[in-house]
Amino acid sequence: MSDVSDWWTTSIIDMEPGRIDMRGEPIQDLIGNVSFSEMIWFMVRGDRPSDAQARLFEAALVAAVDHGPQAPSIATARMAVTCGSPLNNAIASAVNMLGDIHGGAGEQAVTLYHFVAEHPGRLEQALDDWIESEGTILPGFGHRFHTPTDPRAPRLMTMASQAVKDQACDGRFMRIGQAIEAELARRKGKPVPMNIDGATAVIYAELGFAPPLARGLFCLSRSVGILAHAWEQMQQGGRNKGPTPPTYRWTYKPK
Repeated sequence: MSDVSDWWTTSIIDMEPGRIDMRGEPIQDLIGNVSFSEMIWFMVRGDRPSDAQARLFEAALVAAVDHGPQAPSIATARMAVTCGSPLNNAIASAVNMLGDIHGGAGEQAVTLYHFVAEHPGRLEQALDDWIESEGTILPGFGHRFHTPTDPRAPRLMTMASQAVKDQACDGRFMRIGQAIEAELARRKGKPVPMNIDGATAVIYAELGFAPPLARGLFCLSRSVGILAHAWEQMQQGGRNKGPTPPTYRWTYKPK
């Protein structure tokens, strides 16, 4: 019989009875010595963030935890609970709602920033090329609810600026995000401020996370709000709550 030990290959964890090593470090040495956000970084990347990097990373995670029951993911979690699902099923159902339109803008914004970075000194042309390829909506800018400004974005950008001063990152993607914001304002004739997705994308790009990880990290962040809402709904009770109140009816359009 052939050796099956290589069925899975990983650099993340090694263990045997009485021993668990994460990325080569005993779990007991990590417990109580690293924060949860630092552990996320460590598990995903295999190294440790500096103190300044950890502060910036945690800020991005905190900023995106919730955006209310009107968000499809949160509404899904609450509805799942009223259907009798336990918390794990409610969380899984909600996370599965985080697709390209609801939850994917952060990943798309990181991709946009990298695209612009590949065209140094050609911002206008880069944006034109992006729009021709991807569509007229630029991910990470403007907000249909928060007008004129998403309150989360300026705070995150202030922290990104401080992180550059603290040498946690070099500011390249921060400057790209700001340049896109200014160019959009010029084209539209009015401000089109960066939103939460654009600001967290600046941070994740500055810290060296690949675009797909921006969505994965958003899922981790939003799961906090999902859990809170699912638990709250569980305490409130209610059965089979749909997306609209019982007295509301849809518009029927016969063929």
